[in-house]
Amino acid sequence: MSKATVIASGLLGAVIVLIAYTIFLNPPQEMPSVEIISKSTKAVVAEDAAPKDKKLSLVEIFEKTESGVVRVNVKRPDNDPRGPGGIGSGFVYDKDGHVITNDHVVARAEKISITFLDGRSYKASIVGQDAFTDLAVIKVNASSDVLQPLEIGNSSSLKVGEPIAAIGNPFGLSGSMTSGIVSALGRLLPTQDRGFQIPDIIQTDAAINPGNSGGPLLNMDGQVIGINTAIQSETGEFAGVGFAIPSNTVQKIVPSLIKENHYHHPWVGISGRDIDPDLADVLHLKDARGFMVINVLEDSPAEKAGLRGTTETREVDGLRYQIGGDIILSVDGKTVRKIDDILIHLQREKSVGDEMLLQILRDGKITDVVITLSERPNSNAPMLNNTNSANSTQK
Repeated sequence: MSKATVIASGLLGAVIVLIAYTIFLNPPQEMPSVEIISKSTKAVVAEDAAPKDKKLSLVEIFEKTESGVVRVNVKRPDNDPRGPGGIGSGFVYDKDGHVITNDHVVARAEKISITFLDGRSYKASIVGQDAFTDLAVIKVNASSDVLQPLEIGNSSSLKVGEPIAAIGNPFGLSGSMTSGIVSALGRLLPTQDRGFQIPDIIQTDAAINPGNSGGPLLNMDGQVIGINTAIQSETGEFAGVGFAIPSNTVQKIVPSLIKENHYHHPWVGISGRDIDPDLADVLHLKDARGFMVINVLEDSPAEKAGLRGTTETREVDGLRYQIGGDIILSVDGKTVRKIDDILIHLQREKSVGDEMLLQILRDGKITDVVITLSERPNSNAPMLNNTNSANSTQK
């Protein structure tokens, strides 16, 4: 297998628990002896030193969430390139029997069943799917006592280095829990065969393996802050870099999947490339930032707003550069360093029918362009596309 970003048929994030080593410096002349501190004073000191919002232990997180995590078993057509069977993970979303998992887990499924960690199994049906965020909702008819929804947290509050935990079914091993940290935020996850990128992804050092996809990534309050979906690997198995869809994306997409069976994505309709130092030199730009438009798709919001693609090619040091296209410098007042910034803004803030203000550099002059976002017309039309982005492999 070539070096690639792998979207596993089932993945699970793993969290490495950080151990803080505190070095106590005890200058004797500045520290009161133990004997002169009363018991009541000790209690007050201990209470004051304790964190105001105590986090759960890994044991407590597992006990709090295990009843809401499920194994997803899928039967596909015999001619499916991934094989006729598959295993993933998921979690209970509400008391109506809706279960969240990855779209690639249940894509092309003929039969779906879910199994709770206590061994009870139920048939499930697909309610809604969204390939562009790799989310899917399936439903089971189970009694209220069986359905224990997990609490959804706020992924926008995550910080790099924060400890996290996950529960899922790696290699079909049900009820497996791992732990680690948030490695990065706001990643862009390319896909190999669909021609688009999934924005605003959480990166984790989780031990992700086939069977974990769709499982919850949890903070230390036991809240779902992500859906484990992919890994970067040379072998197809965990290599230290995993990816999860943030819970805020889940909260935005899932209600529409339940109500309408799909989500209406806004789109811009351009392809292009990030401004790197070499291209900045070719274009005589002071700063290597922004996104240059190369192609504008016909009848797209970008075309209707008058955005321009590249008009010529220039060769420098044996390399050919497309030049002359509009360079997007900001969206709604937010600086654009690269395509990730535009896609994350679209994902987090924008809906079909919204206007978006672009500040662009055209012919050496900065100007504003207002785009009215319409719905992406079909599964092959990206919101935006980076012509230099890496490919990934679907499993």
